[in-house]
Amino acid sequence: MVQAQIPSGADGRAENARRAQALCRAVLDEVGRSYVGHAEIPELILTALLARGHCLLEGVPGVAKTTLIKAMAGAIGGSFKRIQFTPDLLPSDITGTYVLSQRDGAFNLRHGPIFSHVVLGDEINRAPAKTQSALLEAMQEHQVTIDGETHRLAAPFFVLATQNPVEQEGTYPLPEAQVDRFLMRIVVPYPSTADEITILRTYASKPPETRAVCTLENVLWLQQVGGEVYVDDEVYAYAVALAQYTRAHSRIALGASPRASLGLVLAARAAALIAGRWYVTPDDLKRVAPHVLAHRLILSAEAESEGLTREALIDECLARVPYRRADARPDAAAHGAVTSLAEGAR
Repeated sequence: MVQAQIPSGADGRAENARRAQALCRAVLDEVGRSYVGHAEIPELILTALLARGHCLLEGVPGVAKTTLIKAMAGAIGGSFKRIQFTPDLLPSDITGTYVLSQRDGAFNLRHGPIFSHVVLGDEINRAPAKTQSALLEAMQEHQVTIDGETHRLAAPFFVLATQNPVEQEGTYPLPEAQVDRFLMRIVVPYPSTADEITILRTYASKPPETRAVCTLENVLWLQQVGGEVYVDDEVYAYAVALAQYTRAHSRIALGASPRASLGLVLAARAAALIAGRWYVTPDDLKRVAPHVLAHRLILSAEAESEGLTREALIDECLARVPYRRADARPDAAAHGAVTSLAEGAR
């Protein structure tokens, strides 16, 4: 098991990054023993975890979303609970409730599945908004309120919700406020031909048991170090420019909010740490932008009638908003910030 300690002094930042990369590589390699699919997906999920965010996974049934999430929970040594969202699910089924003890006549709290390190909300759009909102306080504040009493949740706390993008009958679209609570939206595609052949070949074999290759303390350390990854003013300017482009676009009725800009920076810091760097480059922002921004946009009626997608508009945004290809190290901070970044929005 890889152990992580925080070196002292300014020179320890590079050492932190190397140790963090080793931890992340160990987790991803362990997940890869159970999950067969696109390697980018586990890395994006780990990025959201290190950024202290939550993930919304979209994909057709049968692409191993649950297998992936269980493997991630096992690799970090965390507890895992799955909530199957249905139309009759109640908020108390998620948070828990007080029950009368026949032994002493007292009311004792029976914890709901939300009291876990990794929580899978399966097919979250099958429950009405009242039940969906039970996750709001938990995701934002890392606490729940039951009968007027506040209870802190486990740390780390990570929510991954899935929804089927195909079936619409009997579903309740997530409200914008709920969607905005997810740091990243990750689309899980069909496996490649080679991966699908591997699935068929190994399906009859007993799946490998996921080992805990790091501890929860390691994960908290990674989150702490990720929050200290250096971000140059130039990179901050690029993040703001990407968000402003979406706000000025005539095909977008509601653009990215400042929370989206913050999410870009948080996710880019985590991505840089996974790559073994202690500083963020503009390319880190570009890598995470489609997953952080697209689900937060609301298209205009004209755009929907033309068949435009949010992903296509984000691609346009990344193509039109320029950035300098510097390393954005601290010694490059004296260079000028990006200018005219939002030009060309229409």
